[in-house]
Amino acid sequence: MASALGAQVSVAAPIGPGGYARGSSVKGNNAVNLCNKSWIGTTLAWESKTLKSRHTNKIFSMSVQQAGKSKVAVKPLELDSVKEPPLNLYKPKEPYTATIVSVERLVGPKAPGETCHIVIDHGGNVPYWEGQSYGVIPPGENPKKPGSPNTVRLYSIASTRYGDSFDGRTASLCVRRAVYYDPETGKEDPSKKGICSNFLCDSKSGDKVQITGPAGKIMLLPEDDPNATHIMIATGTGVAPFRGYLRRMFMEDVSTFKFSGLAWLFLGVANTDSLLYDEEFTNYLQQYPDNFRYDKALSREQKNKNDGKMYVQDKIEEYSDEIFKLLDGGAHIYFCGLKGMMPGIQDTLKRVAEQRGESWDQKLSQLKKNKQWHVEVY
Repeated sequence: MASALGAQVSVAAPIGPGGYARGSSVKGNNAVNLCNKSWIGTTLAWESKTLKSRHTNKIFSMSVQQAGKSKVAVKPLELDSVKEPPLNLYKPKEPYTATIVSVERLVGPKAPGETCHIVIDHGGNVPYWEGQSYGVIPPGENPKKPGSPNTVRLYSIASTRYGDSFDGRTASLCVRRAVYYDPETGKEDPSKKGICSNFLCDSKSGDKVQITGPAGKIMLLPEDDPNATHIMIATGTGVAPFRGYLRRMFMEDVSTFKFSGLAWLFLGVANTDSLLYDEEFTNYLQQYPDNFRYDKALSREQKNKNDGKMYVQDKIEEYSDEIFKLLDGGAHIYFCGLKGMMPGIQDTLKRVAEQRGESWDQKLSQLKKNKQWHVEVY
């Protein structure tokens, strides 16, 4: 995913309602609101255990394998008994010091750039809900403010509230390493690389990381109707919150949420080697064919109907009649990824609406009013 100055490549998925770009800086108290103290009593009551040494691949591999089996039990159940989402339990001036469990490269050798799956042990002390974000404060001084720490970068959480180890003690991030290529020479300039994304992708098991949050309410998964339809549209690491949704729907045995509706994921990436969490999603497709659909837009490998590159908006157009009918029936639709994805998608939806004799502006207004329209882009 890319957003940036010059040729800099952006690193992660979008963020919360403050509108800060994922992987971008958030300054001072603007990044957070007051702490919800009711969560602290719940989370700090769990005894903190010493982080055990784990093989780097253990948790991530286990979770992928689990996607092909029956649903897994999760704990502590108190995480589903709280009625309001936790918000900003830890602030930039007083972050929580968590521990890196593992760092996994997610993409194949032919993918442009590197994307990593990073599991962080928060000891149960920084709980979150699906669709929220963590802030990460990379070590070192702020280059623009010598003597001050680096500013917070926000990343979508790519796991459920129970984490990849299903015990409520970890959170996972999906991070693309930000690098800068000089437009004239075409060579990488290490002095302009993304500070936080490179820190995270270079981390090793046992390293410490300062986190803030959780933040955001825009992308929270509505669970009041387990039979609802959820249409998820992502580019690159924008798939992070949707991985959390899908694990909650299809992998975990959650007594308070027995999903029986339809989840439909559209994922846009450059090529097959760039696909993220593809094995998990494919397993859901095999296990729950009546409840999950999965469509990929591979811009460097597929052609759209006009023989151009296949982008996610082309896939949306391909299924537009069905999508519009689902939206008319109350479906939720989510967008997560590059800000640049939205104009093409909006143009496609407007064109389809006009072909159907509808006003897209009126339809969009109604979707927002009904809280069916969820967007986090950067």
